[in-house]
Amino acid sequence: MTKRYTVIPVILVTSLFFLWGFAHNLNPILIPHLKKACQLSDFQSSFVDSAFFIAYFAVALPAGYFMKRFGYKPGIVFGLLLFAVGAFLFFPAAETREYGMFLIALFVIASGLTFLETAANPYISVLGRPETATQRLNFAQSFNGLAATLAPFIGGRYILSGKTLGLEEQASMSAASLDTFLQTEADAVKLPYIIIGTVVLLVALLVARTPLPEINEEADLYEGGATGKSLWSNTNFRFGVIALFFYVGAQVGVVSFFIRFSEQVAGIPEKMAANLLAIALLGFMLGRFVGTFLMRFVTPAKLLAIFSLLNVVFTMLSAWVDGMFAVYAMVGVTFLMSIMFPTIFSLAINGLGKYTKQGASILIMSIVGGAIIPVVMGRLSDWFTMQIAYLVPAGCFAIVLLFALRNINSKVAPTTITHQ
Repeated sequence: MTKRYTVIPVILVTSLFFLWGFAHNLNPILIPHLKKACQLSDFQSSFVDSAFFIAYFAVALPAGYFMKRFGYKPGIVFGLLLFAVGAFLFFPAAETREYGMFLIALFVIASGLTFLETAANPYISVLGRPETATQRLNFAQSFNGLAATLAPFIGGRYILSGKTLGLEEQASMSAASLDTFLQTEADAVKLPYIIIGTVVLLVALLVARTPLPEINEEADLYEGGATGKSLWSNTNFRFGVIALFFYVGAQVGVVSFFIRFSEQVAGIPEKMAANLLAIALLGFMLGRFVGTFLMRFVTPAKLLAIFSLLNVVFTMLSAWVDGMFAVYAMVGVTFLMSIMFPTIFSLAINGLGKYTKQGASILIMSIVGGAIIPVVMGRLSDWFTMQIAYLVPAGCFAIVLLFALRNINSKVAPTTITHQ
């Protein structure tokens, strides 16, 4: 049944895309900030991503069951409440300067985001005429890209101090002076996350008070074309799960350590590096439009192969050269990553028939790669350098390249479902 179009529900659901995009892209700011405030190694600071992305793996199925039992609107409200609670937990975490509390807060935030991402795509699709559903979804996702650009810029300005103490400078300070400096650094997250939590609570209140349609999922659009084989017997799907795992890990690792990478290879101060990250993520957003245009002339699998090959080259180069060239290479990598998630997703679920929904859920869970690959990079950075750590994304993009080559003759169009 066609739902009556209303402006306010569309605005509210579109705001969810912005909110989770903003939360995701504050992590690259938190990693260098908490490394400094809590005196962490690169390995320890990488658990910012682990705490965040492990929530998607742990909460995805419970979120689905919750919404099946209570509906999408209660699921959205509950997700927003979790998001707000996680944001408010940053205050006691900063007050005590306990890294574990920061990780708990991030896990709670990401748990809330799992609910929001589970509901947002289907909801925006039914809030209007069916023939304009794709336009609405792409419009909503543009706000996700806007948030990805704004988050590092705003976070860099209001969270990062721009002051980093070397080991010798720390050793020359009194214990009281050092503690005061570290506490001041930790306190910088309090106001931004209180504001975020308050805004999210207001959105939750608006959603709770706004009539939203429920989604009838009894009719399965994907029953046709199914084979009698099990989902896991599909070799291409299995390879797709692996490719998506490594892609998301590479994406998160490249972006999360961008500031630390820029400091090491080019001596760029953290605030300036945060601004460069904002530019890189703007390129990520623009890359989606460029990639969509290029797919009018090149099949998605071929374009994925070209982009992933270039990323292998760029990330390997960044491990061997210093200065701004290495930083610009990483900006290029970010641009080239833009088409990868939806293209891998589409190629992996192609031809699954009645198993499409189940396959899509498993693919979403594979983003747990974002919790694991950055940890590997952090450990390598501690053992060697951050440049050497960037060889890990190079290997991840090589796996994506192999998946693209396997599907090189496929002409499937990319899905509009995206994670970032």
